[in-house]
Amino acid sequence: MLVIVDVLSFSTQVDLSVAAGTPVRPVRWADEETAATSDPAEPLRSPNGATLTADAATTGAHVLTACLRNADAVAKSAAELAAGGPIGVLAAGERWSVQPGAAAGTDGPLRPCVEDQLGAGAVVAGLQSYGAVSPEAVVAAQAFAVADVPAVVRGSASGRELTAHGDCEIIERAVEVGASACAPRLGPDGALARA
Repeated sequence: MLVIVDVLSFSTQVDLSVAAGTPVRPVRWADEETAATSDPAEPLRSPNGATLTADAATTGAHVLTACLRNADAVAKSAAELAAGGPIGVLAAGERWSVQPGAAAGTDGPLRPCVEDQLGAGAVVAGLQSYGAVSPEAVVAAQAFAVADVPAVVRGSASGRELTAHGDCEIIERAVEVGASACAPRLGPDGALARA
């Protein structure tokens, strides 16, 4: 069982689309968006969340995407799908020097993202009674519990970058903690839909 967390902005965009009834097809950053016209899934390419979700599909594990909006719903679904087995919660992080509109395959060094740590912590907080939790996961859950989440996300490097590019709406939707009961699950067709 794998949970991919990319708060700004892949996982938040997935939550908004799937909750509205539109499935999402994650597209690796290096790949072109080549959705068939008959495909009801919206293609969504990103260097972090989409790429990790597409890669996770190759593992054979159940794959969910989580953000701050739907962390509780995803934790519940993950616990049900894992049925006592291990659950990996992956904070996606960010690629430096990959700007909105950059060419597919553009790459840069990976950096941790506080918003993804908080999102992962929100999922872990919902899994506290599930079983053993790693020290790293405990710290992420503690950070989520004490942080002023909206202020941290808005002030994060990714939040400031999106604001500079005029993408303030996605930030405001991303900080709506607990606003969604949707748990997007990757299906055998490669699209994320409501679990």
